[in-house]
Amino acid sequence: MHIKKNDQVLVLSGDYKGKRGKVLKVFPGRQRVIVEGVNFIKRHMRPSQTMPQGGIIKKEAPVHVSNVMLIDPKTNEATRVRYDYLENNEKRARRKVRYAKKSGEMIPDPM
Repeated sequence: MHIKKNDQVLVLSGDYKGKRGKVLKVFPGRQRVIVEGVNFIKRHMRPSQTMPQGGIIKKEAPVHVSNVMLIDPKTNEATRVRYDYLENNEKRARRKVRYAKKSGEMIPDPM
């Protein structure tokens, strides 16, 4: 998947179109991501020990990965992602890295 946790993304469709946010969680099997401040749902919670009052809470719901686009850290604009390999001649190892299509810059892994 081209989106990883802690990436900055732009929402492309839906009620939150045009909103930017940080990816909080990624579900690769379901091809969905949870974006901070996007796609809120209301959840009716029964009283429990952690929530003795119960009540209605708002939380973010997953968004399909096709509805978000990565923001290029250099230009601060939405961009598509391409993949390439970095060669390490000492160990004969290859590492797959992401590149922004617009600027051609390598996208560092978010931490």
